[in-house]
Amino acid sequence: MASHNMTWLNYPSKNFASSSPEEIEAFIASQNIISRLMHCYIAFFVPTGLTAGICILIVLIKNYLQHKSMEQLDLLLLHFTISNIIMIFLSFTVIPRPDYLKATHLACSILSFFFNFSYFNSQYVLLFILLILLLKRFLPMTALCKATQNPVSCVAFVLIYAFCLSLTEAVLVGTDNYHVETECQSDPLFAWPEYEIIKFTFGFGIPAFLQILSFTVLFAKKAPAEAEDLRQHIRTYAAVFIISITIFICHLFYNVMILFRTTLKLQKSNGTPTNELMMNIAEIVLFAESCTTLVFILCFHKPCKERILQVIHNCRRRNSTHNHLEIPV
Repeated sequence: MASHNMTWLNYPSKNFASSSPEEIEAFIASQNIISRLMHCYIAFFVPTGLTAGICILIVLIKNYLQHKSMEQLDLLLLHFTISNIIMIFLSFTVIPRPDYLKATHLACSILSFFFNFSYFNSQYVLLFILLILLLKRFLPMTALCKATQNPVSCVAFVLIYAFCLSLTEAVLVGTDNYHVETECQSDPLFAWPEYEIIKFTFGFGIPAFLQILSFTVLFAKKAPAEAEDLRQHIRTYAAVFIISITIFICHLFYNVMILFRTTLKLQKSNGTPTNELMMNIAEIVLFAESCTTLVFILCFHKPCKERILQVIHNCRRRNSTHNHLEIPV
């Protein structure tokens, strides 16, 4: 493993000193791409994601107040929604791009802790949701069935597990130069190589394997005779399957870039402006995924979809009522 002294690391855009016109043009082009992507994300994805997240919270909480109870799936989706809303607020750190947020090493480590906490939270609560859907379709094992009967226990387990992983990642950011100001990202550049390796293993490798295993069981295993049809099962829980695929694709790209940055660290290289551009794109894609999944939940999760359709229907009825007012003679 490479030395843990990361003081030599720097962003290529911060030590760019090339006299070649072609390299200067490529550098300017990459900076323009980062800036435009940031503006597109802030202008379109953030308002859409926050609006969808707030609507989901209102619908699920209102349903709970009306029925004095909440289904397993709804409680886990509520937890998933809160994690993604926190992730969207943390994504405001991309506003200075193509420059970076200025903060001390300590402040950057704290930011990284909360970012990773939301990241691991959403990943593992999605795995519990997939597990519950599998148990709904297949005859469950007794111990496994009992373990998922109480969604509050599932949420508590995810919170504790995510906290431990995030704390481990905060330690791997490094313990030196806490008072020194630096350029800060959600995944700090100056973190030890183990930081990215642990994040890839527990934040993508294991969840992706379990996710693929869940889909394999769903499509390959024969369901009991009394179970509903597979196509009907997928339509009933369309939101979960759509966000699972979306998260897998976005996190795959993000984690490939994370591993590539680790390779550069082990090679004692700062990389090129193109490498920096791809890492910035991967970070923005990850934040955009949080917004997109909230929109999918709002549009495809049955309680949310029914409530939205009811609101639209009421608005149309009111408009038609106003348009058909009789004019007195």
